[in-house]
Amino acid sequence: CMSALRIAVVGTGGRAQTHLSTIKKLHDLYTLCAVCDADPTRAEENAAKWGAAGYADVRSLLDAEKPDVVFIVVPPDAHHVIATLSAERGAHVITETPITTTLGMADAMIDACIRHGVKLEVSENVWRWPHERLKRMIVDAGVIGEVTHARLWYASGSYHGFNGVRTLVRSEGTRVSGYGGTVAVPAYTDTAGNRVGGQDWESGVVEFESGVACLYEFPPRGHRNNLWEIEGTGGQLVGREVYVYDGENRVRHVIEDVVGEVDGRPTLDAVRLETHPDLQWENPFRRYGLRDMDDISRAQILGGMHDAVTTGRDPEYGAGNGRWDQELCIAVRESAMRDGSWVDVPLTGSLLHEDRQHEEFRGRYGHDPSDVEALANVMFPRTGVRRTTGA
Repeated sequence: CMSALRIAVVGTGGRAQTHLSTIKKLHDLYTLCAVCDADPTRAEENAAKWGAAGYADVRSLLDAEKPDVVFIVVPPDAHHVIATLSAERGAHVITETPITTTLGMADAMIDACIRHGVKLEVSENVWRWPHERLKRMIVDAGVIGEVTHARLWYASGSYHGFNGVRTLVRSEGTRVSGYGGTVAVPAYTDTAGNRVGGQDWESGVVEFESGVACLYEFPPRGHRNNLWEIEGTGGQLVGREVYVYDGENRVRHVIEDVVGEVDGRPTLDAVRLETHPDLQWENPFRRYGLRDMDDISRAQILGGMHDAVTTGRDPEYGAGNGRWDQELCIAVRESAMRDGSWVDVPLTGSLLHEDRQHEEFRGRYGHDPSDVEALANVMFPRTGVRRTTGA
């Protein structure tokens, strides 16, 4: 019989609302014990909405509620702060993406969790999307032959895109070349309420151990959707389409959703490749009546953490993968600051990009990133220190 873990959610913004909704659906795995928001009014409103205790101070929550798991859904600049405070009090940690802003901060939170014997998971959803799960099965089955090339276009949170590519390339990066700049755009109001008249852009090449090269672009503001395409010796993955080469022809197949019903609600039972009935990914959380792809990804994140905590196994994705996806983003920007010179990954030594981010962090928040106790009282804005190349 599975025992429900006590979980607390820190942050009550839009993304937190989706996680809270999924937590409530997984009623046999989790009991929501508390929510926390630095704004006392929001904390109180969400406590009433979700039927949990409300706190405006994360340390008070941790000391009073003693949750088994803390889910961090606040701006990335604060992830290492709350993760460290939680680990020190024996709580396992799930953090939103990216793992945090810099590799130095990531290493600090990873070290804190190791020292205090708690699990650390990163809620990366992309590789857990049902279609992406099936695409990995398609690659593993050799349907498109050996992977030879990848293209990635990602307009927000490129670590998500690198996650998708790494999963399908089945290899790790070895070196990166990047380039970037800023272009003028019609003035608009960003998510922080600031008027903006320019946008950063970046592009790069990532070489993998397997010999695969990934061409990457983070565009300025536009209307093209995020995408990644995987080329193989015998075919190609393009979105939910699978092309298999047959001599001079390309034969198109489509990934299909198999939809059923649970308690009167449409539910994703599985996804499959129409011409390969043996290639099917079945939804392990079907019993909860989940249909939305992100909802299913969130259930996998939460279910996987429950399994890790109750069995002692490592989280399925883990902080190491979260750090690696973010490291590829940072490598592109580090190379761009070095006029496009190739940089080896894993990154070592002093990094221009990281030094600049830490300097901006100290200027913005008045404390060094390592001063966790002082930073516990800081209100972190939605938009943190710069994450793109920026001239």
